[in-house]
Amino acid sequence: MRILITGGAGYIGSHVVKLLGDLGHTILTYDNLSTGNPKAVLYGDLIVADLLDEGKLKEVMKDFKPHVVMHFAAKISVPESVKDPLGYYRENFCGTLNLLSAMVETGVRYLVFSSTAAVYGIPKSVPVKEEDPTLPINPYGWSKLMSERAIKDLASSGYPLKFVILRYFNVAGADPEGKLGYMGKDATHLIDRALKTAKGELPYLEVYGTDYPTPDGTCIRDYIHVMDLARAHIDAMQYLLEGGESDIFNVGYGQGYSVLEVIDKVKQITGVDFPVKYVGRREGDPPELVADSTKIKKKLNWKPLYYDLSFIINTAWKWEMSYIY
Repeated sequence: MRILITGGAGYIGSHVVKLLGDLGHTILTYDNLSTGNPKAVLYGDLIVADLLDEGKLKEVMKDFKPHVVMHFAAKISVPESVKDPLGYYRENFCGTLNLLSAMVETGVRYLVFSSTAAVYGIPKSVPVKEEDPTLPINPYGWSKLMSERAIKDLASSGYPLKFVILRYFNVAGADPEGKLGYMGKDATHLIDRALKTAKGELPYLEVYGTDYPTPDGTCIRDYIHVMDLARAHIDAMQYLLEGGESDIFNVGYGQGYSVLEVIDKVKQITGVDFPVKYVGRREGDPPELVADSTKIKKKLNWKPLYYDLSFIINTAWKWEMSYIY
């Protein structure tokens, strides 16, 4: 298959590129490198361009003629989205609109879209099911939910679009073969920041809020290994190509860990008792997000291989200690 991957030089997209390349597919990565790294693109060609450049995007798609598009390109920081909502709507929502327009113009019918558990806002019950209410509490979540809506509306308009929307929970870890991992200089996610603190690159690790309605007062999240998430995209593509109907799936393990539990595990694995600083809550953080992933296991036959927090942290730590920024 010929597969166009937006954001394929980023953390998650690059792991998907690796899996697709290993399977022998022809890949073209379209990435503006605002956070991506060209070294992460292990297969296929890389076009350095922005989704907001609609003319360039359509030109590339007309030349490449993809069978499938996988759409990862987006800004992903919740706190940053609160400070820069317009930037998030522009990059995430308008970028998706441009991509959908280019797909229509070039006749591409299959889309796998990278969404987020942030669309659920503060869930009424945990674990969260796909049919639960979607009411985001930050612009990042809204930008993704608006993109989901645009995708669904296009598919209902008469254009023969088939899509899978994958709602990620907290992604972490690195390729167990050691070829890929998080390459960004500015870590925003807990495990990455904790590892950089253990490594001495950060003076201390900040914990944002200790007064949440959880057993230890810190936020609870469902952590999924990046390679299990990458495999979910392969399963989603195969499902669509085999005639599956458009659908939405949660991708997580169904097991939540608090911030303090993760910190303890990182300290145990690294052997470093790094300093922790307790500060106030960040705006836009829900207390608990844990996936009900029954649907994706049943309909896509998704079988996670790395369902273990220690393994997730271990692979990330090995990558962190070996990668030269």
